[in-house]
Amino acid sequence: MKLSTVLAAAFFASSAFIPTVQAQDQVNLTWQMWGDENDTALWQSLADLVTEEYPNITVTPQISGWTDYWTRLPVLAASGQIADLVAMQSMRMPSFYAILEPLDAHFASDDFDTSVFEPSIIAGLAHDGTQYALPYDVGPWLVFYNRDKFAEAGLEEPALDWTFDEFKAAAVALTEGDNYGFAGQAFDFIAGPVALGAEYFNDSNEFAVTNEGYVDAVGKFVDLTAVDNASPVFASGAGAVTASGRFASGNAAMYIDGPWSLISTQGAVDFQMGVAPLPRGDGDSRFITAGSGWGISAASQHKEEAYKALQILTGPKAAEILASAGRALPGRLAEQTYWYDVAAKDVSGTREVLAYMFDHSTPFRLNEYWNEFENLITQYMPLALNGDATTEAVLADIQSQLPF
Repeated sequence: MKLSTVLAAAFFASSAFIPTVQAQDQVNLTWQMWGDENDTALWQSLADLVTEEYPNITVTPQISGWTDYWTRLPVLAASGQIADLVAMQSMRMPSFYAILEPLDAHFASDDFDTSVFEPSIIAGLAHDGTQYALPYDVGPWLVFYNRDKFAEAGLEEPALDWTFDEFKAAAVALTEGDNYGFAGQAFDFIAGPVALGAEYFNDSNEFAVTNEGYVDAVGKFVDLTAVDNASPVFASGAGAVTASGRFASGNAAMYIDGPWSLISTQGAVDFQMGVAPLPRGDGDSRFITAGSGWGISAASQHKEEAYKALQILTGPKAAEILASAGRALPGRLAEQTYWYDVAAKDVSGTREVLAYMFDHSTPFRLNEYWNEFENLITQYMPLALNGDATTEAVLADIQSQLPF
């Protein structure tokens, strides 16, 4: 046998033991998110992180305005045009969980640890015990206040466990002429009563907004306007812009908002501002939190790749980027310090306030009719504020228009 024949035979025999390296297929994922033009570069920087980790995966953000996003989402889902990765707000999870891929099996496949996130938002992005999204931000509703006005009025700044009576006394004392101690808005009549110990649901998670405790708690906030004239009437349908605008202009000394607005509010004011927990009732402090995150579309053809991308988009580096831009108080606990160093650097006590509120968080109770309830509060509550109807009558009207 010729030597060349022997060598050739040896080569082909040995090649059977050489592993074959196959190129990975290129996968292009789409990612639906809300935002504006100023957010585009930020979201793209997160998408680029995915490709850095997985060169065969690209992520293309599809940005919509807030209102347009929620209008189009069910249409896109029904038509099969929904993106691979979908942004989701915790308050809307009961209405949209069915369009998302359950994540628990994915978590089990690689022992993914959800304890790195704030527990309240992990719960908020689940439904009936199943996880459907991972968070990028989180936060409770809290009181923004004008420290200069408190000092000028000789008032002590709010304690972590201040009561509604103390809050009301401050609002009245800070009201003078056309300037108000507080600027109310629709969501105050949800977050505020919960902080006072009230519930808008019964034990079956059905709306029961005419129960005595909720009526009494809502009435306390109504009276700030209808009786004490310490807060203006907000227009039916108006959102947080009215209250935040009054606060920024110095027309109102306090209003309720969330960490997501802290950096923009700081940039809009020319006074020293502080933050405080919502006032409590006779019992212990308790607060609801909310936030947003991303899930995988149940209709995605690339769920494994989407899961890899999801871990990067909600991972440490992405959280650091968002927090360092002041865009979000991260859902990831370890990365929250970046947000405190940027968004909250000139607001004393923010870290202590939020730590206290997270320690006293209570589940944010929701069902699939939540958005209808919130819209009805916005539409009808001004009737009680301007004296056209009692708090009891307004809540009875709202209850009659809810499915339960």
